Amino acid sequence: MVENQHNDDGGSIVLAATPIGNLGDASPRLQELLATADVIAAEDTRRLHKLLQALNISTSARVISYHEHNEAARTADLLEEVRSGKTLLMVTDAGMPAVSDPGFRLVEAAVAESLTVTAVPGPSAVTTALALSGLPTDRFCFEGFLPRKNGERTAKLRELARERRTMVFFEAPHRLEAMLQALQAQFGPGRKAAVARELTKLHEEVVRGSVAELLDWAANGAVRGEIVVVVAGAADAVPARAEDQVDAVNELVRTGARLKDAVSAVAEDAGVSKRELYAAVLAARQGN
Repeated sequence: MVENQHNDDGGSIVLAATPIGNLGDASPRLQELLATADVIAAEDTRRLHKLLQALNISTSARVISYHEHNEAARTADLLEEVRSGKTLLMVTDAGMPAVSDPGFRLVEAAVAESLTVTAVPGPSAVTTALALSGLPTDRFCFEGFLPRKNGERTAKLRELARERRTMVFFEAPHRLEAMLQALQAQFGPGRKAAVARELTKLHEEVVRGSVAELLDWAANGAVRGEIVVVVAGAADAVPARAEDQVDAVNELVRTGARLKDAVSAVAEDAGVSKRELYAAVLAARQGN
């Protein structure tokens, strides 16, 4: 059944995007709400107070911490504030709440009660990096952070290897090199990509090239700052070659898989002959 959101008492939840680096990106609506909201739910209250100070804003709002570790416990209390007619402003450390940040649980619960939820649009690392990447922007998907464990990361990238849309990922700087190595193994060294770091900040940098070129650039863990990785989607389908899947097999073997099982899994996923792939892996090993 389709339902319209409403709240007879006039309370509402406002998801507000905050600057991802440059304070000049704080919109007038954001600044007004920071000054006038009844309650502000913040991912990090210290970061919120720094933002208020930088924008020279004073607020009489009740400030509540709301992050991934206390969302479950505090959602009910926040909803009660909205039911009583309060304006609840939800902000995270940077960017739009609920997008790889706290907020989804609150919105989900509010929607279930048909409470009013609206948003103040603004800065987004996802769309900013996408626009600057030089890669197709007509269709894209946001994948957030890849799993940290090698095996889980490999499985996720194997799943995405045939994705036709441009893909946007977040990554920690100290894991960027490992991520690019995994991308090269699963997507091939020639796949086009871009790494955007420190977006809107003084040392903003966008590096574009093939995955192999970006891996060379990121070698030795020298990259610092907030990282967004944008990767081109798979090209029009072409027959896969067994020789191109050798790195994927070796990556699975490195994570503990038996060679036979790794060959079988990769061959099925890539649509190549198991026998040809097994022979290609043995030939590559003999060549080394």
